Amino acid sequence: MPKIHVLSDILASQVAAGEVVERPASVVKELVENSIDAGAREIRVDVDQGGSALIRVSDDGCGMSREDALLSLERHATSKLRTAGDLATIRTLGFRGEAVPSIASVSRFRMVTRERDATAGTEILVDGGKLRDVREAGCAPGTTIEAKALFFNMPARRKFLRAESTESAHVEHQLRLHALAAPNIRFRLRRDDREVFDLPPVARAVDRVRQLLGNDLARELVTLPETRGNGIVVEGFVLPAAHARKGRRHQFVFLNGRPVEDAVISRGLADGFRGSLTDGLHPAAWLWLDLEPTLVDVNVHPAKREVRFHRPVDVREAITEAVLASLKPKTPALPPRAPVAPVFPPNRPADPPVWEKPGPPAAAAAVPSWLARVQQPLPLQPAASVRPEPETTSPTDSPGTSAEPAGQAPAFRIIDVLLRRWVLMESEEGLVLLDPRAATERILYETLVRQQGENLSVQRMLVPVLLETDPRDFDLVLRERPALAAAGIEVEPFGGNTLQIQSLPACLNLEDPRATLGSLLDELLHEHSPGPRFAFERVARALATRAAVGVRPKLAETQGLLDRLFACDLPYCAPDGRPTLTEIGVREIERRFGGK
Repeated sequence: MPKIHVLSDILASQVAAGEVVERPASVVKELVENSIDAGAREIRVDVDQGGSALIRVSDDGCGMSREDALLSLERHATSKLRTAGDLATIRTLGFRGEAVPSIASVSRFRMVTRERDATAGTEILVDGGKLRDVREAGCAPGTTIEAKALFFNMPARRKFLRAESTESAHVEHQLRLHALAAPNIRFRLRRDDREVFDLPPVARAVDRVRQLLGNDLARELVTLPETRGNGIVVEGFVLPAAHARKGRRHQFVFLNGRPVEDAVISRGLADGFRGSLTDGLHPAAWLWLDLEPTLVDVNVHPAKREVRFHRPVDVREAITEAVLASLKPKTPALPPRAPVAPVFPPNRPADPPVWEKPGPPAAAAAVPSWLARVQQPLPLQPAASVRPEPETTSPTDSPGTSAEPAGQAPAFRIIDVLLRRWVLMESEEGLVLLDPRAATERILYETLVRQQGENLSVQRMLVPVLLETDPRDFDLVLRERPALAAAGIEVEPFGGNTLQIQSLPACLNLEDPRATLGSLLDELLHEHSPGPRFAFERVARALATRAAVGVRPKLAETQGLLDRLFACDLPYCAPDGRPTLTEIGVREIERRFGGK
């Protein structure tokens, strides 16, 4: 008996479903793509229980005849390819012919469809890949497909589905992507008989972005000029560098109408913002790319999520050029000046002007030029309060070995500020540099840790801070509300995917709470680290880091900062391990000057 045998059609479809249908959002993606290819002007999506109980996609597209509807349930049946050459020029979203039979093989499937000029439609019922019934039905022109009890016949796959709210968030994100890709189509989403959004068709892509982004951020959109070259057209929008975040969830890229993810495009965006972004941050962008189909291969991923460019350097350079052009400062053109005729004394020829190099001032003639330029008098400012001089140790020593009384700062003599970044101080052992930002982080972190739980002082916001989030992030944050509340951050839903921040820890003095909280949530959600994302220590560390971003050294406040710093348990390092102070000893200074 041979060991190799051919899989049955149902089993082959279920294997294909493992690649195409990962979760309910995958079903929505495949069916919505078919609706767009069918020329729909309105698409409605209904989901129940995160899509595990019901997914229904209805459109007003061209519909199908009875014969075509039955053929659509066969594997590799498609209306979009005829020859191998067609694959190199494909512009439709779907073309593999695997989506519908794969979905039908893992659900209780129902299709109702009618062509515009037909008097009756067709209804088809499929149960786990087995055809149950085909009959005539009355329906509006277009197609409606229902997938109930997803993975009912594959319990191993079903148990890997996430919570209902998580799956619903992925469905909403997927439909938002398609709404951005096709702004001329109306998209409606209902979840558990409640309308999530209804996006009417718009003529311009920027109007669709405004619908989904909100008015506040939409005002800051920077339009990319249309850039053409080498068979590539780039257009879209970016937000200023201040809105950059970790991860790429806020980058939406559409290639020939298809939502895609590609590292080449992300690098092109980063290159356009070079010099404006901190390492690890990515700009927010909405890009529409139009490429000649022969320059891109869309058939490299079962779910068509990834593509392969034949000339990736050209794509990257086109995106970089568009971003650079949009961010270039606009300088107003100066009015042309009227020519001024030279004026010469009467009866004298117009001798060429003779330029004489001015000599140095008499008072500075004896001083070398480099010394006069470089060496400036250094004002020495004594500390505000003179302390008795106890025995001191190097700030780089561990706190446990210091001879200072507990909670008392060493007797440093404050000198000046270096490069508006560090405070220069003198100790008995040499020169000490203080980083006020790292010191503030340590102080705020230990304040939050000491006040953890019920003892934490909070301040209610007079005007709650509203944060617009990704649907997937919105669900995660709401599930972590107790952990955020323990850190003094009270979060409530405000409608749609908007979060309302009602309180903050009282020890924080934030100039821009909205930006700080946005970057805080972005780090907690997308930065990989061991342990729970919203563990109290991690939230406190992130809060302290964000709150200290705007700290600048001020000589008048240095002594008070030192007192608070040395009241901490670990005054010599910030929460992330960076030093708060460092010392250059006398011996090191003498060695640099050649002393013995």
